[in-house]
Amino acid sequence: MKKKFSTSWKSSIQRRKQRKYVHNAPLHIKHDFLSSHLSKNLIKKYNTRNIPLRKGDTVKIVRGNFKSHSGKIEKVFLKKTRVYVEGAQMVKRDGSKIFYPLHPSNMIITNLNLEDKKRQAILQRKNVKASP
Repeated sequence: MKKKFSTSWKSSIQRRKQRKYVHNAPLHIKHDFLSSHLSKNLIKKYNTRNIPLRKGDTVKIVRGNFKSHSGKIEKVFLKKTRVYVEGAQMVKRDGSKIFYPLHPSNMIITNLNLEDKKRQAILQRKNVKASP
């Protein structure tokens, strides 16, 4: 039986193969697809351009219906590669509000949630590599 996902996948020019790779990737690889760019001052501070999003980060939306809106990340939906941001909500016909799913490429991280020690260690490693 043919596997859905190959770990030895080589980059392809064909868009259908790229889509298949993203769609069928396991969750530990999809976590990297949730990366978003850092703001200019955070890039200087941590010497890295992007980092995976997580709950509690403050982001600024740069594209779409909620452009220039800032808010904290409420939920990260790994399977669909979507993020829910505080304040970015749609109003349904019955008047109730639901979060609007946003793609991580459409936002910039303005403030990081550094409660997790693993995340602090990752940032320190990246900072050490770039400083010499």
